[in-house]
Amino acid sequence: MKDREKDQLFKEIYETWVTPLFNFLFYKTGDQTIAEDLVHDVFANFWKKMHTIEKSKVKSYLYTSAKNMVINNMTKQNVVLKFEQQLEHKKSESPQYILEVKEFKNRLELAISQLTEAEREVFLMHRIDGFKYREIAEIIGVSQKAIEKRMHNALVKLRKICNKI
Repeated sequence: MKDREKDQLFKEIYETWVTPLFNFLFYKTGDQTIAEDLVHDVFANFWKKMHTIEKSKVKSYLYTSAKNMVINNMTKQNVVLKFEQQLEHKKSESPQYILEVKEFKNRLELAISQLTEAEREVFLMHRIDGFKYREIAEIIGVSQKAIEKRMHNALVKLRKICNKI
């Protein structure tokens, strides 16, 4: 596909789906700014993979990608919220403790950010949100074995990354 044809096809798909996707993401997140950011991310990912997606599956790809971005965004917010709640209980701790907690948070976020999107999604859904592998498999739409493999890979990577930090 020539660049000009690719640009035109992307423009048509974008114009067709940007508003419905924004509405879907706004409904899911309840935040206009987050929905706008996620729509941008969905189309940025689509642009990268556009040549591999059949025209008949564009809608499915866009909505699946949007759903996954909402899940990732929510799990990230839950991690931050739970951590902040824990910090609220520890306000009376010493400055040394507070510094150690902040350093640990930064190391953990760095390590998690180095996982692939699939590994990060499974790790956060299982360890932070408490979903079972079976539930994650149903939400994401893959087999339970695939979820177990992603979790294993995530834990192996996190161990390696944390040992380096």
